[in-house]
Amino acid sequence: MPSKTVTVGSSVGLHARPAATIAQAASEAGVPVTLATGGGDPVDAGSALLIMTLGAKKGDEVTVESEDSAVVDKIAGLVEADLDA
Repeated sequence: MPSKTVTVGSSVGLHARPAATIAQAASEAGVPVTLATGGGDPVDAGSALLIMTLGAKKGDEVTVESEDSAVVDKIAGLVEADLDA
């Protein structure tokens, strides 16, 4: 399954606002998408609450995985972006 590891770009990590933006995009993708931090269990990227449980801070690495490589690229781009700007 396609995956990509990226660095969190939001200045305060994947808190409520970035998590909600990512969850909305993942839900709209129409295929399952997961996020995971180093060695941790993957969580459903369609849930802002589950994304926040990762505790990912700016600079942390997050792995995005989905069966659709275009969706992986889209969600990875959001994780890398500073969604607080």
